[in-house]
Amino acid sequence: MTVSTHARRTRVHVTGAASTAVRPVLESPRRPARVLAAFPAGVYLEVRTDLEPSVIAVITGAATRLPNSVLLAGPLPGVTVGDEASVGDRSIELGPLSLGVRRWWDPAPPLGRIDRARLEQAAARLGDPPRPGLAGNGAVELLAGSCAKGRLLGAVTAAEQLMGLGPGLTPSGDDVLAGLLVTLRHLGAAAGADRAVWLADWLAATVTFDARTRTTPLSATLLHCAARGESSPEVSAVLRGLTGGQALEPALRRLHGLGHTSGSDLAQGVAIGVTAVLALSGPR
Repeated sequence: MTVSTHARRTRVHVTGAASTAVRPVLESPRRPARVLAAFPAGVYLEVRTDLEPSVIAVITGAATRLPNSVLLAGPLPGVTVGDEASVGDRSIELGPLSLGVRRWWDPAPPLGRIDRARLEQAAARLGDPPRPGLAGNGAVELLAGSCAKGRLLGAVTAAEQLMGLGPGLTPSGDDVLAGLLVTLRHLGAAAGADRAVWLADWLAATVTFDARTRTTPLSATLLHCAARGESSPEVSAVLRGLTGGQALEPALRRLHGLGHTSGSDLAQGVAIGVTAVLALSGPR
């Protein structure tokens, strides 16, 4: 009894802003979770659920705001990998932290319309991302060529080869696919390229079908988010830059700076998507 009384006295109650991507899990009945990874600015929680996202990032303002994030305005508690937590009923219990979700933010903001000529001008300024993790990889080349030609079989074959390819919590192959999916869906809609959106639908079905068995838990969650057009603000900013909504070059620099190769891999996927949108918005 003494221990539980002490725990109540030392509990810290805070509020946070959550991505709408994680709303289904957060608004479900409370479920157990475990700490999948812990860093000074963020903790990844794997929730025991069949819903996606099954991994939720609890972060401070210093972390990259992934589309599965809950942002809090204070410091994170000291936890280690494997520690228990719980998620649900619009709250997260993590160590001494009791986090209640009061606000939501949109990880998939729509883009304004853009015509082909303007998109061509913006695309010419993309350039090659620095040090992508899969530079020269045959599956990436197959993906780019197949998407630009609208060849579904080749694109699906390449996507299956790329899933889970590379080291780390978010393998390079998954980051390329995530950047591509978000670009095809949002930029395809902005440019009126129905075939690009159609291609995004099929690729989304491919990568989400068995993502949990093909890659890391975090990366599987991010692929599910990308399949719905949900991304980090850095990716969204580049897409807005392509449509003239903000400056493109600073947005590209911020994207390239993410992680060891994640930013460059995402940018590589965005570039493949832009090329495909331009090709698929032209005459059949």
